[in-house]
Amino acid sequence: MAELVQRYLDDLVAEYAEVSDGALADYIPELTQVDPSGFGLTLSSSDGFLYESGDARTEFTIQSISKPFTYALALDQVGEEAVDAKIGVEPSGEAFNEISVDDKTKTPKNPMINAGAIASVALVPAAGPDERFAKIRDFYSACAGRPLEFDEDVYRSEKATGSRNRAIAYMLDSFGVLADDPDEVLDVYFRQCSLRVTSADLARMGATLARGGVNPQTGRRVTSTRVVQRTLSVMVTCGMYNAAGDWVSAVGMPAKSGVGGGIVAVVPGRLTLCVWSPALDPQGNSLLGLKALELFAGKTGLSIF
Repeated sequence: MAELVQRYLDDLVAEYAEVSDGALADYIPELTQVDPSGFGLTLSSSDGFLYESGDARTEFTIQSISKPFTYALALDQVGEEAVDAKIGVEPSGEAFNEISVDDKTKTPKNPMINAGAIASVALVPAAGPDERFAKIRDFYSACAGRPLEFDEDVYRSEKATGSRNRAIAYMLDSFGVLADDPDEVLDVYFRQCSLRVTSADLARMGATLARGGVNPQTGRRVTSTRVVQRTLSVMVTCGMYNAAGDWVSAVGMPAKSGVGGGIVAVVPGRLTLCVWSPALDPQGNSLLGLKALELFAGKTGLSIF
């Protein structure tokens, strides 16, 4: 069985090895330094066994794949009622960096767009930004099963060009969504997006969600089953930005993408598949990642529907 799974992943990588469509994210200048031909796949079974192919051990920054994990941490730390008061769970139908809130509640529409992710950061209780970032990094590392490192160059590049996110943060502050200084909250957000991962790390992080909050590699319970249920449900409807409807129809798995080129897709109770390829489509999703995951879902029948 293991040989069949490995051969299948190798065939997926080989099938798309020559595809050169898509473009690197250029609004964060440091991300344009990445080799656009990189392509890695990692599958984690529910018991934590990894199958890897291609550039599965190449590090890249987590970017927006951080969003569901900070949302989960906020739920874990302050509870659903407090989180729901600040962040909705409805698909936005807008670009991930849209400067907008819900017309009625004046809160972010969901935690998977930038506005909601910044609000999630602010909800993590801490005495200051350094403590808040430490909590977030520790949570991610517990899900990944190893300490995650910080990319200073990407952080500085993202911070230097983050005017749109500053506009979002100050908008949220004007509506009373942020309890702390918006610049300090935003700095933590930039730092969380700049943590370095591999597709293997993300597969293990996804496997922690697939196992209901227990890291299958370490056996550690990182968060509760209820937190995972809420997190995965929002990933289904909102995790792929304004391509979420197409994603659910074609693939049908809770998932999250990031402009670093990663996509993590979770089949609850069974497995997680992470794809990394940094060339993006117009919605900011990895173009080869989408192709590979759609083919994987079609051939295996592993849609949750």
